[in-house]
Amino acid sequence: MNKTLTLSLLVFTSLYSSDVNISTINVESTLITDVAQNANTSADVAQALSDSVPSIDMSRRSGIANDIFIRGQKRDNITIEVDGTKVYGACPNRMDPPVSHIVANQIQAIEIIEGPYDIESFGTLSGGLKIKTKQPSKEAKGSINIGVGSFNYKKFGASASGGNDFIRLSATVSTESSDQYKDGDGNTIADQIDNYVATTTLAGTTKDPRLQPEYRDMPAYKKDSAMVKAFITTAKNQELRLSVTANRSDNVIYGNSKMDALYDDSNIYSVAYNIDSISDIYKNINLQYYHSDVDHPMGTDYRMSSINPGGAVMTNWLTTDMDGVKLKNSFELSGYKLLVGLDASTRVWDGFYMKNGSTALIANRKSIDNTVTQNMAIFTKLEKSYGSFNVSVGARYDDTSITNDSYQNNDYSSLGINFLTIYSLNKDNKIFFGAGQASRVPDARELYFLGSMNNLVGTPDLKNTTNREIDLGYQTDNDNFTFKIKAFYSMLKDYIYYSKANTTVIMGNTVAQNAFENIDATIYGAELSASIYLSDDITLDMGASYKKGEKDKALAGQTDTNLADIAPLRANIALNYEYANNSIATMDLRASDKWSEYDADNGEQELAAWSILNLKVKHAINKKFDFTLGANNIFDETYAQSNTYADLVLLSGGGDVMLMNEPGRYIYTNLDFKF
Repeated sequence: MNKTLTLSLLVFTSLYSSDVNISTINVESTLITDVAQNANTSADVAQALSDSVPSIDMSRRSGIANDIFIRGQKRDNITIEVDGTKVYGACPNRMDPPVSHIVANQIQAIEIIEGPYDIESFGTLSGGLKIKTKQPSKEAKGSINIGVGSFNYKKFGASASGGNDFIRLSATVSTESSDQYKDGDGNTIADQIDNYVATTTLAGTTKDPRLQPEYRDMPAYKKDSAMVKAFITTAKNQELRLSVTANRSDNVIYGNSKMDALYDDSNIYSVAYNIDSISDIYKNINLQYYHSDVDHPMGTDYRMSSINPGGAVMTNWLTTDMDGVKLKNSFELSGYKLLVGLDASTRVWDGFYMKNGSTALIANRKSIDNTVTQNMAIFTKLEKSYGSFNVSVGARYDDTSITNDSYQNNDYSSLGINFLTIYSLNKDNKIFFGAGQASRVPDARELYFLGSMNNLVGTPDLKNTTNREIDLGYQTDNDNFTFKIKAFYSMLKDYIYYSKANTTVIMGNTVAQNAFENIDATIYGAELSASIYLSDDITLDMGASYKKGEKDKALAGQTDTNLADIAPLRANIALNYEYANNSIATMDLRASDKWSEYDADNGEQELAAWSILNLKVKHAINKKFDFTLGANNIFDETYAQSNTYADLVLLSGGGDVMLMNEPGRYIYTNLDFKF
């Protein structure tokens, strides 16, 4: 297919197809459902979201555990919650982004927050995900999912639920693995590394990133996950809710990074007590304690750099623990809905370097030295309908302290506030407007991270970032079609940004020093989507997403004012044919414009335009058995969708940073049994 396909033909196309059901909530969020049932090619939530939602792009890091951007924002600029539990990753280089600690077959629905409109969560600067996992039911039921695909991909998942009026129980398990995928040129991840090294002077050195001969054909990853829930009725309208989730990932290859994840173990615990219908006014109280933790060693164990002359096995071993308590109270009086809550949390992030399995060989070499982030907050939201108007106002006040064993401590306070209104023109048409302000504090990597040369990559005196944003949109929904367009303008004050210009020289090596700094910037753009019901059996889903990011001025020593991580115009058009009851055939065309506006001063590069065609048939054999057969990237195109901003430590041999190509042609099948 012609890689220079222009997107002018797709101006009304969509970044979602029939992979997931999408329903609009309001201006600040979108709800997607059926994630578990439609994650056909992988349990990777990032892949499912980027294939389904216009505002979300994916950062390709490996065959699994990929990261997401919401409107060009990532890392701590967006938040990830699983059933109210705040989840973080341990790796400063995003080998285990928060969204990777939950798998698709555990999920019931995902609410996507777009903008600074979430007053319940700590640090929702520009968006986030609220993931709701499968809830236990009284009805005895279960499901089994079996999937196989190209590159020796294998997946097995199962869930069961049941109970009575006193207790409801559920359990979900999954396992998946895959060999290294091949790009459109037939190159595995190892081949991509080899091809890059051939253009550099890295071969044979202590920085040689190639996989050792015995590991060249090793699998790309193995991932296991389990979740157990118990909901116990303790009294009328009262319920104790218990949940445990465990994820275990092993030997994950990160092609354009210097290290691989030896393993990545995470746990999520939640204990909540919920009371409904306390009185005519006091509608609900919910008290939750949660904990999440991650254990993540990454190393050069499989790379040539560890066995070449002068080389050694280098490891950066990191852990993070998060504990929180949240209290929410809901009231309703004279048509007003009022939410009042308290939020408190403590995160501990710690890391150290090892050489040949010993810390003694690298004295006092912490990567992150026991950083503790403590937050306390109060939040409230008031909502009221006035005829055709629905209005809500929210506010959140945060007080945060960050302590570290080696550098200065920091205290931050901030006030977030937002206003949202929806006006129904008639039963089919509405317009909406939102304006808000939210802040987030720097994290331990941005403040205190130490590089392998004992260089302080972090900048200990960073300010917190504030986003002031407006959103405006229109939506219509009738018997013939649905259409939604939404525009946003985000003004970022003291935005935390990585600068390649901030360096120092240690033992003849130029390394980053105080690389993060506060800047002012803007991001603006628009998203549109539409579904046209061509007949009772045929639907055309369409849409597009465009955004632009600009620094107010170039960083010191640089000239580029383009903001990093801002993907170009991307679009999709999907034709869905329901040829039998609950049986659908889909043809899905996805395309991206050339990435021509990028931050070259900070490691980004121009990426070519691309387009790919996917085909899928999901056939319902009966009410309890579905069979899915699909093929992605039918024409085996070679393309990259993720850029190379220096905020990530990626392979560099003096020229361009190594890009990761996306998978080539991928054929898969899934069997879903319900009982």
